Amino acid sequence: MSHRPERLAEAIKKEVSDLLREELKDPRIGFATITWVEVSNDLKHAKIFVSVYGNKEEQKATMAALKKAQGYIRTELGRRIRLRHVPEVSFKLDDSIEHGSKVIKLLDGVTRDDE
Repeated sequence: MSHRPERLAEAIKKEVSDLLREELKDPRIGFATITWVEVSNDLKHAKIFVSVYGNKEEQKATMAALKKAQGYIRTELGRRIRLRHVPEVSFKLDDSIEHGSKVIKLLDGVTRDDE
């Protein structure tokens, strides 16, 4: 078993995070964080999971801006990581942080009721 997809996923996560922070100046991209990257075993596809802070409209706008920038991001990944074949990138909204905060609020409510 090869560790290459995992290493490539970490490299993609780092580089896309840098791109979001430094290069992409689209005002629709709000406070977005790359939570994790999943690369297929054949290294042809990469799903980039993004957590976006804000309401549903801000999340939709950020995801639309990222979808529009997919080509640019893929080109930059090819320059920065130096791969023969750069994987096709797709962005998925990761709402696990939002879900976790809801669970914590529910647990806080239960513990307050017990006191």
